[in-house]
Amino acid sequence: MPNPKRKHTPHRRDCRRSANSKIEAENSSKCSNCGAPKMPHKVCPECGFYNGKLVVPKKIKKSKAQEQAQEGTK
Repeated sequence: MPNPKRKHTPHRRDCRRSANSKIEAENSSKCSNCGAPKMPHKVCPECGFYNGKLVVPKKIKKSKAQEQAQEGTK
């Protein structure tokens, strides 16, 4: 079995290895409710819908005026 005459440099070794490890974009699909891109078979992170049904209701931030109005009615 033949052996190499000289050691390959780390640069040459790493270039060879990196050729097979390119980053690929993940598959994405459109949300049926809002049209935002999402991972398939996952709940939409924008609206919380999955398969046309609301699964995770989104929290709505209240303004300071709304918070004061609620405190005044209590």
